[in-house]
Amino acid sequence: MNELRVSGLVKAYGPEARVLDGLDLDVPGGALAAVLGPSGCGKTTLLRVIAGFLKADAGTVTVAGRLLGGPGVHLPPERRRIGIVPQEGALFPHLSVARNIAFGLTGLDRAAKRARVAEMLDLVGLPGYGDRMPHELSGGQQQRVALARALAPQPHLVLLDEPFSALDSGLRGAVRAEVRAVLRQSGATGLLVTHDQQEALSTADVVAVLREGRVAQCATPEELYHRPSDPWLASFVGDAVLVPGTAEKGVATTALGRIPLAVVPAGRREGLVLLRPEQLQLAQPGGPDAEGVVTDVRFFGHDALIAVSVDGLERPVDIRTPTPLSVTPGQRVGVRLTGEATLHPGA
Repeated sequence: MNELRVSGLVKAYGPEARVLDGLDLDVPGGALAAVLGPSGCGKTTLLRVIAGFLKADAGTVTVAGRLLGGPGVHLPPERRRIGIVPQEGALFPHLSVARNIAFGLTGLDRAAKRARVAEMLDLVGLPGYGDRMPHELSGGQQQRVALARALAPQPHLVLLDEPFSALDSGLRGAVRAEVRAVLRQSGATGLLVTHDQQEALSTADVVAVLREGRVAQCATPEELYHRPSDPWLASFVGDAVLVPGTAEKGVATTALGRIPLAVVPAGRREGLVLLRPEQLQLAQPGGPDAEGVVTDVRFFGHDALIAVSVDGLERPVDIRTPTPLSVTPGQRVGVRLTGEATLHPGA
């Protein structure tokens, strides 16, 4: 299979500028992984080292069981069988769609190239577009052509460097879904570098969050969202409600009320209890788990975040609720808990 294995990767730009610091990452063959993290965490450097544009100071990069970079080994980019989809597509403006896709097809005769280009156009849903020029395509179509160009030489791995950032929000979701479907159909392993948490969670099979040059956690989107390894990760991958609590016999007691834990710690433990805003529900005061006063209402169309200053907590908590709304700032409300929480001991 076309698995990607990165082990002990180190890359520094000076004595005090170690960007990758012993990074480890495994991506199963045929999976789409997202690399997510704050600015300066090493996302772009990791992509460039895997692609062969940069040489690592230590560690190894292996794709499909083949060592691409390591002690005494540094294969150039053109020998790595890695396709790259850069930001904004980066198509050659003076070449037609067909010639863009055929650019990396070496060692094939003219008929074989034409057949492969036609196959790629069908794969990305653009049959008959071969004679068009890049400026005649929409942004989403250009990204699909860039993906076809990357897949045409049948690479083991496809690197996607924030390929949707230049698209408007209405188009971004549709193109993400199309790219995901094409990658799965092609069987190539994919690595998506992004700064967008929602994009990573909704698109990838696994998500690796980088922090200070290392992978802080690599997990499925569901596990990362519901069971992050620490409070920083909890807040980074989504809106988080973190409140002090005490866990005993699989139940956490907090100022918001009592809630079962997804992972039961041994004995009696104290720490921060993680909830997501959608696990909190508004209710009439007087009967639910907790009460407080609405301090802010943020409307997003499909839902809204209601900030509530809860009795016994220093900071307001966010409650995600479907619209239409029936609360206003200053109104006293009840708060009810649902689902399961996660405890981070010693926080």
